Amino acid sequence: MCCEGTRTAKEVAYVIAGRLIQQYQQFCLSKGIDFTRIESLQPHDNTTLFCSAGMQRYKPFFSDPSYIGTVANSQACLRMGDLEEIGDGTHFLHFTMLGLFSFREMTVGDAIDFWLEFLETLGLVPDHVTIHPDRLKDWTPLYRDHIRIVPDEECTWSDGNVSGYCTEFYKDGIEIGNIVNPLGTCIDVGFGAERLDMIVNGTPPDDAMATLRDTVSGIVASGYRPGNKEQGYVLRKLLRRIHVIGGTLDHPYFAQEVERQMRLRSRYRRLRDRHPHMSPEWWFDTHGIDVAEMRERDVE
Repeated sequence: MCCEGTRTAKEVAYVIAGRLIQQYQQFCLSKGIDFTRIESLQPHDNTTLFCSAGMQRYKPFFSDPSYIGTVANSQACLRMGDLEEIGDGTHFLHFTMLGLFSFREMTVGDAIDFWLEFLETLGLVPDHVTIHPDRLKDWTPLYRDHIRIVPDEECTWSDGNVSGYCTEFYKDGIEIGNIVNPLGTCIDVGFGAERLDMIVNGTPPDDAMATLRDTVSGIVASGYRPGNKEQGYVLRKLLRRIHVIGGTLDHPYFAQEVERQMRLRSRYRRLRDRHPHMSPEWWFDTHGIDVAEMRERDVE
């Protein structure tokens, strides 16, 4: 194996981030908490196309009053809602969430102590935390005057079935993680490994192109291929975005998508004057052509 001095900057960053995840795993195990590392983006239920949060696989346990226990994980996640914000240094699309989940066992105070202790092992002290006004009286003492408290009425969370108040951790103006108290009896914690790595190790964030490439690689590694529906369509959309903004990717899927786009542009040029009044939906459903994208690429 080569030494770090001969690796690319991206490879070195990946190794450093891996060490951070390994450090979190060892910390959890030292506390007697079972740990699972999940690198696939495949969802654990049918509510999302990709896994978007570490808690997804544990959803049934939150609402089962008979289940008691605590687990931790690192979960590869993908959130397409961040697509328009990639490249700003805080949104990654494809990222790793460090999670801690307790079902009627740990208290909010226990979770706060756990995370402050782990962050201390990284040499990181939050600049401030936020708490919902309804929980200020009960939760502020849990921080023992060590961290500045900021009230925030948006410190709530819900997945549509279970909900709870939360407290969020900030460093250098960036939210690095939060502790949610679902149903008032459970704990759901998520901290972004990439954000922690960026702050703790000074790893520079990816630009938009690198983020797109990394996300495509993660989707392909999770077993998906380009298609017209669901995960395959998302993959195709990202491959197309790389091509549209002038990037390249050394993968057969990308080459195939470029060829497909050339065929679609040729077809659109040939047919547009015959169907001047057809809707964008008709173009997409009938010919697989995204009219807005065709116009964006100045083929009119």
